[in-house]
Amino acid sequence: MLQTAHSQLGFSHELGVIAGPVQFRSDFGSRNEGETNFGNSGIGIGLIHYINFSYRADCNCYTTDTYFNDHFKLRNEISWNKTKLNHLGQWVGPENVTPDADRLRAQSGVAKNLDIGTQIEFFPLSIRDFQGFAYSFAPFVSLGVHYTYSTPEASTTYGDGDIFNENNIYSFWYRDDTRLPPLPSGQQRQYPIDVTPHSSWSMVASVGVRYKLTKLSDLMLDLRWQYYFDDWVDGLNHELSFNKNNDWLVWLNFGYIYYLD
Repeated sequence: MLQTAHSQLGFSHELGVIAGPVQFRSDFGSRNEGETNFGNSGIGIGLIHYINFSYRADCNCYTTDTYFNDHFKLRNEISWNKTKLNHLGQWVGPENVTPDADRLRAQSGVAKNLDIGTQIEFFPLSIRDFQGFAYSFAPFVSLGVHYTYSTPEASTTYGDGDIFNENNIYSFWYRDDTRLPPLPSGQQRQYPIDVTPHSSWSMVASVGVRYKLTKLSDLMLDLRWQYYFDDWVDGLNHELSFNKNNDWLVWLNFGYIYYLD
């Protein structure tokens, strides 16, 4: 009985590295514009660790054949991404020669995020069969939660070059306007730029596939969507109606995974 329980609870480990391009969707530019979305792109890198429930490292044997053991893995990750940000699209085109357009063109930022988190990955096909070379590709989906530590940057070349001088930023971000939610009488609107390091939580969902390279190694392709639970990750949080959503990103990463024997 004890041996059976031990067989069910055993697991093994996998280590890997990931890297790839990131599209960061923030309050820079307009979210629905392709020029903004593709122009504000960066890079992400990371280290990943898997708990594989289908195989026991202590005895080099398979665990009890249950649906959970054969179709789920636990993924732990530490990763970092960086994206240079600019205002692109219709509001800063050459046809716009207003002072506000000049302010937008002069402003830039950097989103830098350190992530630590866990995801549960589901493999529709058998993990055991994949490890035994029954097929070369193993698709998966995953869902998890990450803790994010952000250290954004912001700068401008407009006016005296001080990004915290309200005369140097887009005027409608800081003054009352019909596109901004009304404030209670006597209350001042929050300044829309804050580059103080801060922490937040995010939800991560991804879809991907593994390719069996050798008995103890896989290649991986993973497309991630990550939604942050606040709007200060990029250091910019204005309240105009067309950019009121929280920050989020899309990350296409390529990985190499090694099975610890």
